[in-house]
Amino acid sequence: MTVMVVGAGSWGTALAILLGRNGHQVLLVGRDNEGTALLKACRENLRYLPGHRLPEEVSVATECDQLPQVDMAVLAVPASAVEASAAFLGSTPVVVLASKGLEPEGTGVLSDAVAKVCPGAKLAVLSGPNLAVELAKGVPTASIAASTDAVTAEAVRVAFRSPSLKVYASSDMRGVEIAGALKNVVAIGAGVSDGLGFGDNTKGALVARGLNEMAKMGVAMGGKIETFMGIAGVGDLFATASSRLSRNYRVGFAIGNGESLESAIELLGGQVAEGVATCEIANVLARRLGVELPIFAALEQVIKGRMSPREAVLRLMERSTPDEGLAQWH
Repeated sequence: MTVMVVGAGSWGTALAILLGRNGHQVLLVGRDNEGTALLKACRENLRYLPGHRLPEEVSVATECDQLPQVDMAVLAVPASAVEASAAFLGSTPVVVLASKGLEPEGTGVLSDAVAKVCPGAKLAVLSGPNLAVELAKGVPTASIAASTDAVTAEAVRVAFRSPSLKVYASSDMRGVEIAGALKNVVAIGAGVSDGLGFGDNTKGALVARGLNEMAKMGVAMGGKIETFMGIAGVGDLFATASSRLSRNYRVGFAIGNGESLESAIELLGGQVAEGVATCEIANVLARRLGVELPIFAALEQVIKGRMSPREAVLRLMERSTPDEGLAQWH
């Protein structure tokens, strides 16, 4: 199979390495001409994923090059660039969304934006506890290949499965995509908690209540509750909210430790913490849908510097909540 991976950051590079090891002919497409030229020359992403050489099956190009027709394209760019990058895909028959975020217009769902640009393509979403460094190392993990078309979901599952990556198929493309986007916000909150010096009890409670908010929002946006209890939901959330490899966790930790948002983002060295933008968009969508997200709302105030992290925690603790509200999921 010929596969084009659009996005040569750590995530896109890791996916290209995985697909190359699986025997596919892969074209890794970068958006930055200088960085892509270095990647092509060194056969290693020295900036974003050092120590992991590209297999022989992986070639490198930029969006400015004449791009060939392929069997499958994978979008692994920041959420803000998904629609523009999808425009380069032409008549690609299968498009896999591996980006995790929300878009500020319309439904908020990135795959809807891709569908507008690639109306003839079969769409799928790939998501799960897949930190790029561990994926490139071949550390065992799992992921979900989701599509409303069962044949497409199975094709994507087979393309990505490997000895170190177990891939499950799902029909809940919307739920898988929303879970992958919203968990980044909760991961920022987990980082804030650790940055403040609170213990595991605090983080455990925050992550559990954050999952509750993810599920409520996901169901309101058309996802299935079961998805949030599986690999794409709690699985991805656990990995992202507990690992220093997670950019969203690291941004939250820096903020909890007294850094400004700008300083926290600088520490990422040019990479994106999607949860920052996703938090604000999720709150806009929640108000539109009539869904209450107290943790997300508090985190937005913290991220924007309108409330200190410690004050946000105290206000959340003071909320009147007689029960967990889990029945609201159904």
